[in-house]
Amino acid sequence: MSRALAVFHARFGRATVYQLNRPFNVHAHREGHLIFHVGGTPANIDVCDQRHVIGEDRIVAVNPWEPHNFLPNDVDNGAIFFVLYVNAEWFAPPAAREQGLRFGRTCFRRTAALDRCIRRTAALVCGAPSLGCLDGELRQLIESCYEESWRISELPERPCAEVTDFRVRKCIKLMSDSPCAEIELDDIARESGLSRPHFYRLFRSQTGVTPNLYLNTLLMERALDAVVATESPIADIGFDLGFSSQSGFTRFFAGNVGMAPTDYRRAAKVLRA
Repeated sequence: MSRALAVFHARFGRATVYQLNRPFNVHAHREGHLIFHVGGTPANIDVCDQRHVIGEDRIVAVNPWEPHNFLPNDVDNGAIFFVLYVNAEWFAPPAAREQGLRFGRTCFRRTAALDRCIRRTAALVCGAPSLGCLDGELRQLIESCYEESWRISELPERPCAEVTDFRVRKCIKLMSDSPCAEIELDDIARESGLSRPHFYRLFRSQTGVTPNLYLNTLLMERALDAVVATESPIADIGFDLGFSSQSGFTRFFAGNVGMAPTDYRRAAKVLRA
């Protein structure tokens, strides 16, 4: 049942409309992440171990590298969600330039004005627009959500993690240079001069995520790029990323995106400036 109704990759990041009825694995993204419910039964989303209900009255915003997963309530029919993955380089309001795109709250109200903007932009995404058609609408929607997420003042600000330890930076470089499912994290720890327990504790304290989750995020970025931007067979993409079988790669992709790579590729388009 989970399927992509519309998927666009462009300079802003990704704009997607999904019908979802299966849970995701816990995962993360480099991008800021906005999730809007546009039809069907409300669902649950866990962000940094806190559960939020997302329906037509609420918006969920996930900061870069915050672990999260999706838990549907209607596993038969699913629900429809409009989801944005926003590149900080494209979206940089003055208030966000120093620390990148970071939302003030995970869950905040969906005002009448925001609701109209969400539905108008989702309709444009489903209508297969040009990039020029989407650019202004997306920027307006994201800026409005950004401002609304900071409007509430009684809750503490969400922390901004910064990697300062040189050993963790070395681990990140080793993983980023050639992300592969066959990478042994124990080897990464040794190359950085850390014991396994110290490596896991230090990495999580510096980045906010486990080394496994960080590596999975890098793998998913490579997988999405290859599935959308190339015509390589799905099996070849999986083998290139270190998966021993196409079925293993498909399970990994579906657990992080919600659907098989073939279904995602069928709906995906790349918009050019």
